[in-house]
Amino acid sequence: MGWLTGVLRRVPAPMLIIAGIISLQVGAAIAKGLFGELPPIAFVWLRLLTTAVILLPVARPRLHGQSKHDLLVVLAFGCCLAIMNFAIYQAIARIPLGVAVTIEFLGPLTVAIVSSRRPRDLILVGLAGVGVALLGFTPHGLNVPGVAFALLAAASWAGYILLSRETGRRWPGISGLALASSVGAVGLAVPAILAAGDRLLEPKLLITGVLVGLMSSVIPYSLELSALRRIPPGVFGILMSLEPAAAALAAMLVIGEFLQPLQWIAVGCVVAASIGTTSTLRRPAVRERR
Repeated sequence: MGWLTGVLRRVPAPMLIIAGIISLQVGAAIAKGLFGELPPIAFVWLRLLTTAVILLPVARPRLHGQSKHDLLVVLAFGCCLAIMNFAIYQAIARIPLGVAVTIEFLGPLTVAIVSSRRPRDLILVGLAGVGVALLGFTPHGLNVPGVAFALLAAASWAGYILLSRETGRRWPGISGLALASSVGAVGLAVPAILAAGDRLLEPKLLITGVLVGLMSSVIPYSLELSALRRIPPGVFGILMSLEPAAAALAAMLVIGEFLQPLQWIAVGCVVAASIGTTSTLRRPAVRERR
């Protein structure tokens, strides 16, 4: 793996982050295109399982010596990770991918604004609110369950950020994320298998599920981890703010899902609010790939 680390170090950090964003959203678009053949919860399970299988041998987490509270934190982290992934995949199964990710992005945006408490953030809250309101004026492709799942994903992402900080303090390296992915995979195993049945044994769908896991979790996380060592947190936050727009573009190119003009404006409002919130961050960025 040393050669790979060397290669990543020679790539500009912003390019690594952008590549991670593209990988994540293209993976989500591929999954959505196959929801008719394999239910969303099965893709979520395969994604978490792939992440756990790859990260556990690398991290080699040691349970010995960890306190009961440490175990409870990583257990909560894993549950939050599973709910977040389940909710966003249920959302994109019902509403446009770009819209779902835009709504989901309200989670980290809220955490950033609450943590900052700068007066100008009230304006940014209003800008994000305008974006959400515009979605209400463009009901094309929207429905109540889809929006509700996207909001659940947003709340879960906010909880994920807070729990990832606590997990990072208690578990070294990526061991916390490896264990959390394992918790999520175990928790969703039974419902995923019941929902998908023997379709999980079809080579095409199984391989695609593993590919989605690589593209949506393992690859983005690895690229971001490398980039975070070399990039200021404000720049990192600005680049990550492009994620809703990247999701909309990925859906358009991969599965031919187009947003309405007002929906694009709504995406732009949320992106702009997020860029404004993160542009002057001075504290270390804390955001592991969901």
